[in-house]
Amino acid sequence: MALRVCTWNINSIRLREDIVLKLLREESPDVLCLQECKSPLELMPQAGFAELGYALIGRGQKGYNGVAILSRLPMTDAGHRDFCARGDARHVAGRLADGTVIHNFYVPAGGDKPDREINEKFGHKLDFLTEMRDWFGAQKPTRSILVGDLNIAPLPDDVWSHKQLLKIVSHTPIEVDHLNAVMQAGEWVDISRQDIPEGKLYSWWSYRAKDWSKADKGRRLDHIWATPDIAPKAHSTKVLREARGWERPSDHAPTFASFDL
Repeated sequence: MALRVCTWNINSIRLREDIVLKLLREESPDVLCLQECKSPLELMPQAGFAELGYALIGRGQKGYNGVAILSRLPMTDAGHRDFCARGDARHVAGRLADGTVIHNFYVPAGGDKPDREINEKFGHKLDFLTEMRDWFGAQKPTRSILVGDLNIAPLPDDVWSHKQLLKIVSHTPIEVDHLNAVMQAGEWVDISRQDIPEGKLYSWWSYRAKDWSKADKGRRLDHIWATPDIAPKAHSTKVLREARGWERPSDHAPTFASFDL
């Protein structure tokens, strides 16, 4: 089975339904995972997606968080975990007919100060990652794909300036260590960097830049991972950079990978 997966922090599925439909029409992923949907599940738009052959499973929340999986392949809801027991809609999983499980995550951003003593949001982020580590370490997943906005750019080439961002939330050593611990616990393989091991690679550009493309101060916050049994079957990673310039865009660009399962 050929499987093309895409992950995209859409920053409001209702506000940006038009560009989700544009992506589905032009790129035709088999599975599209969305984060930061900012809507209760019952208010997420579905009719337009259904017309294109996509069914939706998800977890919603009014005004913030929210994750959804759009699939044109038969998929069953594989549940979710309430990380940090806050009732946040930050995880949902779907299972394909061949048994492949796709986890869709929205990891907390972590606020502005990389110090949990003065910034509760940063502590929440680290605790969330620790719980991810323990959960995947206990279950030792197989035939699984993990995608989402993990809100960490772990490698020096995942940010526009490694030196200048070392003390900026999303690229601090403690966050990278926590993310690496999640990867090691689940034996996850970073598919984007398996395909593109060298060179700058970004999936997010701030709204604050007057000309985001010219400034190109990006970060790779969006990830596609896979378990070792299917990671060698992955290929064709790309970030659809031009989507960052679409009308009323998200500040994230869609990230793709394909699997020959």
